[in-house]
Amino acid sequence: MTKKSHENDVAFIQALAELLQENDLTELEVMRDYGENDSLNVRVSRAKEVVTQVAAAPMAAVPVAAAPAAAAPAATASEDPAAHPGVVPSPMVGTAYLQAEPGTPAFVKVGDKVEEGQTLLIVEAMKTMNQIPAPHGGTVKRILVEDGAPVEFGAPLMIIE
Repeated sequence: MTKKSHENDVAFIQALAELLQENDLTELEVMRDYGENDSLNVRVSRAKEVVTQVAAAPMAAVPVAAAPAAAAPAATASEDPAAHPGVVPSPMVGTAYLQAEPGTPAFVKVGDKVEEGQTLLIVEAMKTMNQIPAPHGGTVKRILVEDGAPVEFGAPLMIIE
């Protein structure tokens, strides 16, 4: 590997790290193919805050890895939307859209009754619009994403009861 391609790879990895931070993602994986038997596989991730309880130590909690301060208020200890039985998780990484086109009504709003298979929202991934269907019928209790917000795989999108 030449020094120039090494410098380009470092710049590429730094750009991925910035993308990870700007979109509040926890992990990003990319494969660059330069030609036959020459490729670069990169996985950039950041740790979330992990707290370990220590019974005999004077400190009750020891933070292992610090998460950004902005992420802390997003989730409360008593209510985790991802643990709700009616959660609709994101099947992919992408950008969530609550309506088909700007200026049109949202697919659903809080309080709407939905049927299994009904489109709830769209997740754009790699310039492809993927309709996210309701996994079961019920009433939309909460919409957990904003229109145009980035989402991760498994992130809670809505709660249907």
